[in-house]
Amino acid sequence: MTMPSLERLADVVSAHTAPAVRLSGVVAGATASERRVRGLSDHAALGDQLLIEHRDGTARAEVVRIDREYVVAAPYERRSCAFLGARATLDGGVALRPSQGWLGRVVDALGRPIDDRGILPAGAVRGVDRDPPRPLSRVPLTRALRTGVIAVDIFAPLVEGQRVGVFAGSGVGKSTLIGMIAAASSFDVVVAALVGERGREVAEMLSGPLAAHRDRTVTVVATGDETPMMRRLAPLTAMTIAEHFRDAGRRVLLIVDSLTRFAHAARDVALAAGEPAVSRGYPPSVFSDMTRLVERAGRADGAGSVTAVLSVLVDGDDLDEPVADAARGTLDGHIVLSRAIAEAGRYPSLDPLASLSRLADRAFRPDELELARRLKSLIARYEDTRDLRLLGGGKPGSDPDLDRAVEIVPRLYDAMAQPPTAPKSEDAFAELAALLAARGAGGSSANDRAATSA
Repeated sequence: MTMPSLERLADVVSAHTAPAVRLSGVVAGATASERRVRGLSDHAALGDQLLIEHRDGTARAEVVRIDREYVVAAPYERRSCAFLGARATLDGGVALRPSQGWLGRVVDALGRPIDDRGILPAGAVRGVDRDPPRPLSRVPLTRALRTGVIAVDIFAPLVEGQRVGVFAGSGVGKSTLIGMIAAASSFDVVVAALVGERGREVAEMLSGPLAAHRDRTVTVVATGDETPMMRRLAPLTAMTIAEHFRDAGRRVLLIVDSLTRFAHAARDVALAAGEPAVSRGYPPSVFSDMTRLVERAGRADGAGSVTAVLSVLVDGDDLDEPVADAARGTLDGHIVLSRAIAEAGRYPSLDPLASLSRLADRAFRPDELELARRLKSLIARYEDTRDLRLLGGGKPGSDPDLDRAVEIVPRLYDAMAQPPTAPKSEDAFAELAALLAARGAGGSSANDRAATSA
């Protein structure tokens, strides 16, 4: 046996070393979503793992409620066919052993490889349920990132370590835009959590937007047919892997697609554990779980960072529904995609007026910040008067600001259109000015100068 083979064997053995003493209880009741276990109430803690016997071996479950008589555990796998009297062994909390060798690999929410490429190299043990960095240990976010997407870089710019949400209804282009952002050269490592996706969409994401960067990407997958426990765990697993690379000094892009499905899974688990619903069916712990997850991203002591881009599936296109509303209050910015813009055939369908970066002043020079503000003002004037102009109102020459908006905004919309196959933007403002001037050919040079300077 070669030395590398011996090292891999040592990694496997050390990763699965069992403690000398194990505590066990027995299954006293079972439903499709929970197992009730007697004998562990004085020893188990919330979040601990149980290994429960079933007909074909053992299955893993997590303690979600503790009563005097029994503990309630939610299974990770649907095939877990527990029977009354089955042994349930306490196994501590969920832990991973990420390492450099995980790059290019695809794992499930428990950190097990699902890409048929053999075992994963093991690094140091890291618990999945980790605390966010202490407030005073955080490093100020000052380094601008360029995504290569003109609409994002002008109207919702990113800063290294920022947490930003992509808000949209279904079928409006969230995953496509996130794939374009992932292609940015600013990141050393990409960690993607695909939560609640259809099975075919996972393969399409890996062979599409992430294909060119597979060698520096770790993908965590929990498809929609898996249990709520797996879907709730997947973003935590992805965050733990991202923290490993951040602590090694790497610049990490964390993608969670989607935060909404994480919230749905957390809701299912909380309701099964007996927690009351308080906001449109959501228990309070769902929103604290979201905040705790998001707060783990960012920059802390050291040179590394985790920049988080989280998609938020807006139910019924209602930006005020509980998950979207809570996410907007937690994140450092939001990119809003509009169904109306998508239906008009303009991609990415970013709504410049609804999108916002709370760190724009750190991403822009003062002149760029002012130009972005003036462009938004022109777009607002153009959209506010759309119905009036369709009815024949607003004569040219009566309102210079409106005249400028009518001249510039359509050209601006054309310049913002950027299909995924288009080259990445290197300098959004310079390229926007050039596109506005080029597409305004035929007008006077004075008009072109006005368009370029908004």
